[in-house]
Amino acid sequence: MEAIIKRIRSYFNISQKEFAQWLGVSFATVNRWENGHAVPNKLAQSKLYEICCNKKVPVYEMILDKINQAANEVKPEQNRLLLYHGSKSGIVGNIMPKSRKQCDFGSGFYMGTDPNQPLTLICDYEESKFYIVSICIDALVQLEVHTDIDWAMLVAYNRGKMEKIKGTQLYEKYRAMMEDKDLIIGSIANDRMFYVIDNFFIGNVTDIALVNSLSALQLGRQYVAVSQKGCAAVRIETEIPLSYLERLVMKTVADANRAKGISLANDICKNYRREGKFFDEILDEAKGASK
Repeated sequence: MEAIIKRIRSYFNISQKEFAQWLGVSFATVNRWENGHAVPNKLAQSKLYEICCNKKVPVYEMILDKINQAANEVKPEQNRLLLYHGSKSGIVGNIMPKSRKQCDFGSGFYMGTDPNQPLTLICDYEESKFYIVSICIDALVQLEVHTDIDWAMLVAYNRGKMEKIKGTQLYEKYRAMMEDKDLIIGSIANDRMFYVIDNFFIGNVTDIALVNSLSALQLGRQYVAVSQKGCAAVRIETEIPLSYLERLVMKTVADANRAKGISLANDICKNYRREGKFFDEILDEAKGASK
């Protein structure tokens, strides 16, 4: 984390000696930090976090700069797409489609076009790791889902929300969409969207409100390798370590983004509260059509 410490000190335009006085440590300690010969303990990183918060230092932008710089240094072959992945405990062994079964697109290895999304997902985990990965999609059987009702219902299918209409034509439609696929591509739904998705499932918002909320948030695209063949096409390009300080900053940003996302979604849902269908209405129609 020496680069982040140097950037924070440069932001203040002060010497290592002055910086050390702010943090209550010796000049030699700051010097060792910046030379990579030592790492600040959690107490020192917490103190640095407080200073950065109080003085509004753009540490999160510094983290993104670090990631972008690392991404620019990766030179994958032309047929490989560069993506981002966050892991709560790090990748050990071969990449596998082993996330929780009831994720957006089922069990798989999740990657995204926007580094912000995996960063917010792993900020609470001390052993979390951030990766830049690449994938060759040429030989993979793919399903691309656009931001519409099919996206919402496919998420409902994968999260087990459609089991009571199992066997209906609607259920079979989404089962068939997922069948024998290697890669699913669709809009990201991170913690800012869970609030609206859950409200859709319990009948508080309509499908139109849900889709418009997702479109307005513009969280990027996710690529999910849902088969072993899909996972075999993924390659880890580089691992980017995250310090305790960086995870504290990421959590602050994630909490703020979540609050903004919920506020925006609430406004959109109000605007579309009389348009579209509720989730239970869609399921009831499917059951009625199967009789």
